Amino acid sequence: MFISELTTERLVLRPWPAEEAAAVVAGERRPHWAADFPAGGDRVIAGIIAGDPDRPHGHRLIVERETGLTVGAIGLKWPPTDGAVEFGYGIAPSRRCRGYTTEAVRALVAFARTVPGVAEVFATVDPANVPSVRVLEKAGLRRAGTVDSDEGLLHRYVAE
Repeated sequence: MFISELTTERLVLRPWPAEEAAAVVAGERRPHWAADFPAGGDRVIAGIIAGDPDRPHGHRLIVERETGLTVGAIGLKWPPTDGAVEFGYGIAPSRRCRGYTTEAVRALVAFARTVPGVAEVFATVDPANVPSVRVLEKAGLRRAGTVDSDEGLLHRYVAE
């Protein structure tokens, strides 16, 4: 699977290379990472990428165009299941409340809709995570039910 770079007004969503994922797993710091990147969720995804670098994945680093710093990650949970693909995201605390996550979600959802075989793009979120709920709503997703998971009941949001 070829993962293209996506560019928005303020961000670049770059494919997450296996060598950078390995650096995250190893606890290394890279000069082009924001001081508070990576966070816990980023380490989990990096472990998946680094553990099987040849496996196709849909994960991208969120790069702030103004500074060139990696400030988060977003990705499709590849491959789709029955035409549906889930996505997840995280942004460094220092870059929250700037609209970056909403901007990144819109770009990733628009891209996912162009992938052959993808009929539905969705995310799940803990309803107590109000900032994440707001991101999904601002990005144009609508609540479409509840999902029982290991983390408890999550709300499912589907791209319109």
